[in-house]
Amino acid sequence: MPPLSRSFSREVRGEDGDGGGRLHRAPPNPSDVKINVEGAFIVDDESPFSETKNGAAGEGVYLENKDIRLPHHTAVVSHVAVDIGGSLAKVVYFSREPNSVLEGGRLNFLNFETERIDLCIDFLQQLKQKQLKLNGSTPGQLCVMATGGGAYKFYDRIKEALGVEIIREDEMECLIIGLDFFITEIPGEVFAYSEEEPMQFEEPRTDIYPYLLVNIGSGVSMVKVAGPRQYERVGGTSLGGGTFWGILSLLTGARTFDEMLKMAEEGDNSGVDMLVGDIYGTGYAKIGLKSTTIASTFGKVFKMKREAERNAEDGEGLSHADSEDDAELAGFRVEDMSRSLLYAISNNIGQIAYLQSEKHGLRHIYFGGSFIRGHTQTMNTLSYAIRFWSNGEKEAYFLRHEGYLGAVGAFLKRQPKNWGRRNSLEDVDLHRLVSWREQAKASSSKAET
Repeated sequence: MPPLSRSFSREVRGEDGDGGGRLHRAPPNPSDVKINVEGAFIVDDESPFSETKNGAAGEGVYLENKDIRLPHHTAVVSHVAVDIGGSLAKVVYFSREPNSVLEGGRLNFLNFETERIDLCIDFLQQLKQKQLKLNGSTPGQLCVMATGGGAYKFYDRIKEALGVEIIREDEMECLIIGLDFFITEIPGEVFAYSEEEPMQFEEPRTDIYPYLLVNIGSGVSMVKVAGPRQYERVGGTSLGGGTFWGILSLLTGARTFDEMLKMAEEGDNSGVDMLVGDIYGTGYAKIGLKSTTIASTFGKVFKMKREAERNAEDGEGLSHADSEDDAELAGFRVEDMSRSLLYAISNNIGQIAYLQSEKHGLRHIYFGGSFIRGHTQTMNTLSYAIRFWSNGEKEAYFLRHEGYLGAVGAFLKRQPKNWGRRNSLEDVDLHRLVSWREQAKASSSKAET
């Protein structure tokens, strides 16, 4: 890691002779850079760095306005992290507060469509130049921490374009490290969701194991996390964000994921889905099914299309469509189809997640990945599925930065000792491991008695 470009000291809590635990100033070690997350909070208003980010903005680029402010961090950070998946490339980087009397800096978040990876590389090049100018780093000290499949697929291209060290990290491990960080370190990050109480925030905590991570990207991976960096992929499904994106690309004129989510917001799935009410005329209360419960996704389409074809044979025309493409979708709104597909994918993921959590005895289920994007219909569907199938015994949790778990994990992998509000990542892992083993022993003892 690079030497510090200016004086830096961190506050540590030490033991006095009287046991008072008074604050002391520890001198910096010039060979280390410590990411100080004391007092960290999420910035909900527009980022002051939007002008810098807009240099790479355009179609295929999504700028996040929920940076994480690090008011006590003053050291140089000479690395950036990128998580390149099948659909999106997510970037996390640290920057100082420009033109401000405030000390510290912030973690910044943005993503690029993977098919536009050159835009992402251009942006990393911009970051490299700013890093050299503002932080006084040398090219040899700069580094890109890369994870995801694209870290291998695009390695040579990134290396050639940037001319800096590219360190590739395991995707699954980065996801877990990133999620653990958000759960334990960042206030206002993790929340439960329901229509009655949209965002019920959880306080950062350390007793987090075991849990199930459901990471929804192009596909879906479900990971059982039993302890610090102790994880196992227990299942998943190929029906994920890529499915939603791909099918709607065929059915609609939408070009971006956000356009598709917008259409889903404006849709009514009952226009194409067969509901319990369509079959019974009402709900099926005896087995807990409301009249609005989906009995068959796209179940109305065949019947309605056949009726339209019969009308056409009778000379009434297929529809009053303005084009041949519209005629193919006669009687069906693209917004309704978008909503139906969103529900179908979300319900499927929610039920599989419940079954995996039940099989492995996991009560806490965290949903991450860029498919969610804070979309209320998606979160409500996933939450409802978990509560319904578990009879309220399990809880679904979401994150403000759900799509950046891997990128943040890769960013943190570069960190040396003595960072974080609990002294160091390694110490935290050791503490969690000891606590987890003690809890396991206690549970075993109770079982024997």
